[in-house]
Amino acid sequence: MDKRLKAGLGVLGLAAAIAAAAIAYNVIGRRAGQAVELLPAAGRESETTAESRQKAPDFNMTDRAGNNVTLSAVLAGGKPVVINFWASWCPPCKIEMPEFDRVYRELGGEIQFMMVDLVDGQRETVQTGVRYVEEQGFSFPVFFDDRMEGAYAYGIRSIPTTLFVGRDGYIVTGKIGALDERTLRTGIDMIR
Repeated sequence: MDKRLKAGLGVLGLAAAIAAAAIAYNVIGRRAGQAVELLPAAGRESETTAESRQKAPDFNMTDRAGNNVTLSAVLAGGKPVVINFWASWCPPCKIEMPEFDRVYRELGGEIQFMMVDLVDGQRETVQTGVRYVEEQGFSFPVFFDDRMEGAYAYGIRSIPTTLFVGRDGYIVTGKIGALDERTLRTGIDMIR
């Protein structure tokens, strides 16, 4: 077989692999059901119309004591909510956690923080999440998405992911990737 034919077949194989990955990505995204598309990142100017606003999907999680908690119950408290999806094995999550804890210690009385550990039962367990939070001395409230309901409801494909939800239950903005303190505070200012 000549070299050009081999190279051409290689390129076709690569293109087929990329197409298969894109299709799989879209299928998984559709399976997420009511996945939320993130709005512009905190700090960007954007017009928000009533039609473009997205209600934050409700989901079940557990607290450290194993009690069931829902987002709707947290929102019933009347405070805006910062939801952060993370895992203890995730390096970018570890980078932003001290920032979240610092801001929580200052603003936790007026903003509800929901640090949601994505528990898959293998790489991440409730025990590994609790151990990490305790070792670091973090004081923010930790919840466990041990049935992956939050991950599916929000179409979480990358962590950390942070959502800023107004007291009315609508998502105001969100960010995929680690946040610095300034960006976190900007998002919080948008939901106050």
